[in-house]
Amino acid sequence: MNYISATDAKNRFGELLEQSRKGPVHVQKNGRDVAVVISPEEFERYQQAMQQGGVNPLIKRLHDESHARWGKVYEALAK
Repeated sequence: MNYISATDAKNRFGELLEQSRKGPVHVQKNGRDVAVVISPEEFERYQQAMQQGGVNPLIKRLHDESHARWGKVYEALAK
């Protein structure tokens, strides 16, 4: 996953757009996500999945990444 500060996103907007073509870019302000920039193709996949009632592939991927990173914490909290 790519991360960029809100200030850098503003100052390097063209680069932000190019990065979003490779994958979602999280825009952060004061260390927390305030936006995620995605490509038009990713957005189209999202819209199609939502119209078909399926799970958004972006959400699934982000969930899988979160589980890979924090799975042990989730399991410990579930006990």
